[in-house]
Amino acid sequence: MRLHRTALLLWAAAVAGLSGWLVWLTLVTAPAERAAVDCGGEDFCDSTVPGFGFGTPVGWIGTLVAYAFLGVAAFAGGALIGREMESGTARLAWTQSVTPTRWLAAKLAVPALVIAGGATVLVLVFRWSWDAHPGLVFQEWSEAAAFLARGPATVAYALCALAVGTLTALLLRRALPALGVSGAAMALLNLALARLRPSLWPEVHRTSATQVVPPEHAWVLAEGALVHGRPRTGVPYWNCGGAPAAVRRCLDDLGVTGSYTSYHPQSHYWPLHLVETVIVLTVAALATAAAFTVVRHRRR
Repeated sequence: MRLHRTALLLWAAAVAGLSGWLVWLTLVTAPAERAAVDCGGEDFCDSTVPGFGFGTPVGWIGTLVAYAFLGVAAFAGGALIGREMESGTARLAWTQSVTPTRWLAAKLAVPALVIAGGATVLVLVFRWSWDAHPGLVFQEWSEAAAFLARGPATVAYALCALAVGTLTALLLRRALPALGVSGAAMALLNLALARLRPSLWPEVHRTSATQVVPPEHAWVLAEGALVHGRPRTGVPYWNCGGAPAAVRRCLDDLGVTGSYTSYHPQSHYWPLHLVETVIVLTVAALATAAAFTVVRHRRR
């Protein structure tokens, strides 16, 4: 902790600063914005509130919280392990009474506790702020930053970044290359899971003889026309207009017999989120096991 006290202080300042900012936005800024608009007891007037004083900063904070793992990966690869491997202080420690596995366990234990604790605080405060004024938040639950920042996947990504950064540093034994490779590896993992995210839980598929209207705040994955009962994309059925009879003739000419929509309702947030969390924690466990295997090999 003495060796990395600067990083510890920066992390503590970031957690305290972002949490305090969220508390201020939730308790002071948002009520002031609501008071500036005469709602008349109607909920729909939330849409007329400018929201830039609350919704925009909350979006920025959500992005910082969701992608803080990139900084963790850079710290683990560059400063925590990479610098000691490059300078030779790790091997010096191994020649003393400290075994490589004990050395690595001690190097990871405190950062893991500090990072997990800080990330948990940020997630809890962000979720509280998000839920307090839903009408003033611009982001949907399915957007990448909001999806991660509102649940334990943020903590999982941070711990995975610590493990991946450590493994990279042990393999490369150079601080700067390990820093870059660790960050890139975590960015690729996040990108891959973001692409796979819609398929982590079965979506709802609905068809109808008329237009399918998904629930409010649903994450729409695909929609289109049914041509002779089969889903088709790119059918220009939206060009059919005019009188009802003319619309029906136009649709008949195109072979359109209905419409379909595939989506995730808002209730699918937790299943999707928890499945991704388990995947990331599995990667973290594998990277940690590989790191201990590598450090034992280096000792020989």
